[in-house]
Amino acid sequence: MTNKAMRLDPESTSSNGTQHYPNGSTPIAHKNGISNSTNGHTSPSNGTMSPHQNGISSAVAKKSPSFFGHDREEVTRLLIQGLGDLGYHSAANRLSQESGFEVESPAVAAFRNAILQGQWSEAESLLFGVDSEADGGGVSISNGDWHHLGGLKFADNADPDSMRFSIREQKYLELLEKEDTGRAMMVLRHELQPLHHDRQRLDSLSGLLVCSSAEDLRSDAQWDGAFGNSRQHLLQEISKSISPSVMIPEHRLAVLLDQIKQSQISKCLYHNPSSAPSLFIDHMCDQTQFPLHTIVELNQSDGEVWFLEFSHNGKRLAACGGDSSVVIYDTSSFQVRHTLREHTSGVVYVSWSPDDSKLITCSKDHTAKVWDMDTGQRVVEIKHHNQSVTTASWAPDGQSFVTGSHDKQSQLCSWTLDGRPSFNWLIDYRVQDCAISPDGQKMVTISSEQQISVYNFVTREEEYSILMRPRMTCVNISRDSRYMLINMADNEVQLIDIESAEIVRRFLGQKQDEFIIRSCFGGADENLIISGSEDSKVYIWHKENGTLIETLEGHSRGCVNAVAWNPADSCMFASAGDDSKVRIWSKQSEPSNSRRRFSSHSSTHHGHGGRLMYEPSASVL
Repeated sequence: MTNKAMRLDPESTSSNGTQHYPNGSTPIAHKNGISNSTNGHTSPSNGTMSPHQNGISSAVAKKSPSFFGHDREEVTRLLIQGLGDLGYHSAANRLSQESGFEVESPAVAAFRNAILQGQWSEAESLLFGVDSEADGGGVSISNGDWHHLGGLKFADNADPDSMRFSIREQKYLELLEKEDTGRAMMVLRHELQPLHHDRQRLDSLSGLLVCSSAEDLRSDAQWDGAFGNSRQHLLQEISKSISPSVMIPEHRLAVLLDQIKQSQISKCLYHNPSSAPSLFIDHMCDQTQFPLHTIVELNQSDGEVWFLEFSHNGKRLAACGGDSSVVIYDTSSFQVRHTLREHTSGVVYVSWSPDDSKLITCSKDHTAKVWDMDTGQRVVEIKHHNQSVTTASWAPDGQSFVTGSHDKQSQLCSWTLDGRPSFNWLIDYRVQDCAISPDGQKMVTISSEQQISVYNFVTREEEYSILMRPRMTCVNISRDSRYMLINMADNEVQLIDIESAEIVRRFLGQKQDEFIIRSCFGGADENLIISGSEDSKVYIWHKENGTLIETLEGHSRGCVNAVAWNPADSCMFASAGDDSKVRIWSKQSEPSNSRRRFSSHSSTHHGHGGRLMYEPSASVL
């Protein structure tokens, strides 16, 4: 069979008039249709001249190789792949025929098929090329030539041994899954071990031989089996080591479009849309649509307001502080729905359950309480801690929660809904704040001893800890569970990647030294960072580039202790201050004399005698 090049003869058609594109690729070639080229193009064979001069069909020869400054072939191949991703396979086929380009060579399509069908020897032959010297059941490459006899072209940073290891590891696991232990041992001894690659992983693979069932194997190997997504994942990983000119990365057009959007978002100073930016026009948000104005002042507290949080559905707002009460507002009218008064000392933190039916309150009176938000009645009281309860966080399923305390004996505990202890972490630090990731995989704590600790919330084991120089006051986790936001007591907020523990971005400008200040993610897509400050102001930054967007005159005196963004209204956030007020901010601008104020009684400022302060040598906030 004559091998097809990356360019198709415009007159060629499939036998049944239909082509299907696995993952956006062209039809799969037969196993003997291996390209001898390293860039996805074949050469004339047997001395016969190609009907295309320089590989360009007559249909394409008349067109410029440039498309508005871009390579025509690259653009066309991306469009063919994109049409396949969209499900328009007939249109992709027609574009391929008219342009003379294929999205990838038959050899690449055959390699893709070999991986997805579990044809491991075939996959290695297509990937590395055929050689007469066998290497333990695989294919060896003599003289270090990666492309010997028709192998695919690799990326510059490719590691052939790592690629071989990944393929043979999948082969080994699938044999174990089929309980073919004898053949699995042969693969381990004669195909994996001779590679001398990743000895620690080899030891782990050897240990899987004792698994009593396929279910135990999949669990211990953290692998979803031959009929799960493991082969697709393997293909994705190996494709990163193949030259993109030969094997276009999956969904490349969609990735490029997303990069375009992100680039425009990063340049849009007031980016806070209710819907995704359109590709049809250049994106730029209007400052008038940004929440820069106080529309409501709430003054139901007798003391400083230390913390506040919107419910997940945005319909309620809980605020707490030094007067030991918790006020629940209805955000449609900002009338008080409940006032919770059972604590005997200041309330420092609140946390809504995932379904918003319950609220945890944490107090300096050493207790945490769980309240029914329909009735306003307490349903659970936690009296386990011997010092201030500083924080609480719900598991994503809403069936348990965690409390943190300055207690030196049981600082971090998990509880059932009826208040029974379910787990107690054995730690040697006092918990300042904690957060559980929305995907339920991680829990992050910060301590009074200036330490960040990241736990696997499923296994309860600590994954790593970081000792920080400055003191920390709060931690939040992004909705995509990728980042943690940490407030530092040296006038800085840090965005940190949870997996790598690397600092992604620093946000500077706000004032924080002595008191506890809380920040949060904000905006429709969490593309904003917002924080209170000791200078009575609210600071808002662009998350993607760190630009300080606005500095708002927040409260009349003292600290702005906490801020919260309404998750259901991208143009509303709230701030809590030492002036005993909660301010609601929105894009709606009202004259100052018509600003709505809600007060049940006159406000009394308690000064800093009741402030949440750092006392490193004490066990109180």
